[in-house]
Amino acid sequence: MTRPAEAVIDLQALRANARLARARHGGRQLGVLKANAYGHGAVRCAQALGDECDGFAVAFLDEAVALRRAGVSAPLLVLEGVFDGKELDLAVEHRLWVVVHQPEQLRMIEGSKLPAGALVAWLKIDTGMHRAGFSPQQVHEAHARLLASGKVAEVVLMSHFARADEPAADATLEQLRVFDAATEGLAGARSLCNSAGILGWPAGHRDWARPGILLYGADPMPAADNGLQAVMTLRSQVFATRWLAAGEALGYGGAFVADRPTRVGIVAMGYADGYPRAASTGTPVAVQGQMTRLLGRVSMDMLTVDLTQMPDAGIGSSVELWGQQVSVNEVARCAGTISYELLCNVKRVPLRYV
Repeated sequence: MTRPAEAVIDLQALRANARLARARHGGRQLGVLKANAYGHGAVRCAQALGDECDGFAVAFLDEAVALRRAGVSAPLLVLEGVFDGKELDLAVEHRLWVVVHQPEQLRMIEGSKLPAGALVAWLKIDTGMHRAGFSPQQVHEAHARLLASGKVAEVVLMSHFARADEPAADATLEQLRVFDAATEGLAGARSLCNSAGILGWPAGHRDWARPGILLYGADPMPAADNGLQAVMTLRSQVFATRWLAAGEALGYGGAFVADRPTRVGIVAMGYADGYPRAASTGTPVAVQGQMTRLLGRVSMDMLTVDLTQMPDAGIGSSVELWGQQVSVNEVARCAGTISYELLCNVKRVPLRYV
């Protein structure tokens, strides 16, 4: 018997979310495919999004090269930029766009033997996140040096929001102010908005959007209803059942103790598959389409759910851990983390595309 655990990837939902992002932001968009498309499979997602995105973004060069070798010909932006001269040469060979976010990368381009106009550089500006990027005071000089090098055909000006998922915070408006002041008078397209920026900050909409988590249906601003469709359904089946008497403990550490006779379903899914070990008793689960709860600690290969009020559920019953019915954001909240981490951590289970 084949183990029933799997992650079903709905490519129509993926495309619908990309269309929603385009409608909300306008202009051009780079679909973010880093971390294997947030656990959804970068190659298949790139193929599905070919008509919905104007290009794609990945974290580092190896991710981009893998997409090129799979036949993806659309523009690809490397968000971390290059780490050395060899990577710079490979970026040109594979027609990659690169982010330039620190002086060493700028000097690398200036000192290279690249052909004239070989690169499209995205110049990253630190407008308040203080993680990566040139300071506002350095932007004009960096921009001029990139063009003066002769190796750069185009410079796109970009920054990244630190708190766009907080609608009441003033930080995003301040980042916008800093960005506009720092780039005043400079030629080139602009790019500011991540998923939360697209959905929540129209004032930040510029030439290029960079939708990431929203493509996969996990709303970065869950207090709003933005009409996103879940793309991944993580699911499995019940493969055994048992009754606990009142007072009996369940699983590692006895983390759950029954306060009444409790019927338990054992599910083929665990933290080695990517389901969070930190998820606590009460985390929502759907069995045969009916909502119930996780019980006790998640094990490496299995977890346990409450079937007490489900007399018709048993061995072979379908279990949705997250997806169309169970919100991945809610599972993440119960595990004390974010949906990004849950989706990126999906492993071992096969991906099945529909």
